[in-house]
Amino acid sequence: MPKSFKITILAISVAFVVCLFMGVNTRGVSAAGDTAQQDAYKQINVYGEVLQHIQSDYVVDPNIPQVTDGALRGLLESLDADSSYLSPTDYKTYKEDKGGKAQVGINVSKRFGYATVVSVVPGSPADKANLTDGDIIEAIGTQDTRDLSLAMIHLLLEGAPGSPLEISVIRPRQATPDKVTLNRVVVSEPPVSDTLYENATILYLKPYILDKEHVNEVESKLKGMNKAGAKKVLLDLRDVSAGEDAEAERLANFFLSTGTITTLEGQTVPKQVVSAEASKAINTTAPLVVLVNRGTAGPAEIAAAAIADDGRGELVGERTFGEGSVQKTFNLPDGGAIILSVAKYAAPDGKKIEDDAVTPKTLVASNLLDDQEDNEAAAANAKTPAVKKPSTQTDDQLSKALEMLKAKAA
Repeated sequence: MPKSFKITILAISVAFVVCLFMGVNTRGVSAAGDTAQQDAYKQINVYGEVLQHIQSDYVVDPNIPQVTDGALRGLLESLDADSSYLSPTDYKTYKEDKGGKAQVGINVSKRFGYATVVSVVPGSPADKANLTDGDIIEAIGTQDTRDLSLAMIHLLLEGAPGSPLEISVIRPRQATPDKVTLNRVVVSEPPVSDTLYENATILYLKPYILDKEHVNEVESKLKGMNKAGAKKVLLDLRDVSAGEDAEAERLANFFLSTGTITTLEGQTVPKQVVSAEASKAINTTAPLVVLVNRGTAGPAEIAAAAIADDGRGELVGERTFGEGSVQKTFNLPDGGAIILSVAKYAAPDGKKIEDDAVTPKTLVASNLLDDQEDNEAAAANAKTPAVKKPSTQTDDQLSKALEMLKAKAA
């Protein structure tokens, strides 16, 4: 195949995606879009020149399909972690996946180009191997996660029950990745934890996922709190990163009778405002504190932001992960596809959750990771598998939240 023809094919492939984003199509655009059209054509020219140099000046004759895939993947991932390019082969695998497979209990996203652990399901294989939020998964088997879309990373983490999963993990304070082998299991989140503090006056609630079942549990416990003598609520959303947006909105509504819970809007998605309904509220007066950390993501961020921005409760802990968008899949002519974020959730104050995350007014760093990291370092020095040991420290974030609630009049 002549080099000039290869260059043309590559330029057309990349230009197609550029035009898709800029709104250019064969039927033309409105006058208002003329500037965008001109900018798109300018970018196509830049792409063409870059490709010309790659083809003619790179140290070896490049693999054009690989260069194309890399360019398209980079283009999508430059937007956000949830936007992905799927090659025809990847898209075929993606469509054939029926879900419901075994996992190891980690929720992941992409940060700094690599798969990153957002949160870990308690009691799961990942939890027992001491994986924690912030760990970077450098590779899954022999595949570098930097070269994988988030959609394909999710598929590779799944498998048949009992099947092994080999990952390379970069942990805090470690220069080299750990090779970890886990066995996939059918993971289920624990039920909502509830505890009474301060002579049973503070009800502590910890859902591990915001799905219908767990939010129903929270609802039931809130309705019964007065019978137990509880007058205040401590909602722990730390390391809650899975669930459904609608259930997060319902959770926030338990504490709000009026006001905005969240908004959703995109370039082609009209603004949708989700408001609290008085009929769905359960307890709108009890003093409330919400715990969040860097593992709080997605639906949990919607709930936390609504409670904080509407002045219903106070947030304690760390800045959250920053995830909150809606995706749509677009088929491509060659059999591939792109998964594109088409709308983002915003807090009541208007800040996009995916862009700004949620930052508590009362910042308290987690001290529990220090014990875990020390345990892992000691185990590594002894050349034995890391084993969890009971923490000798208190939970500073929890202690601060209880202190704040104790000072509030019921």
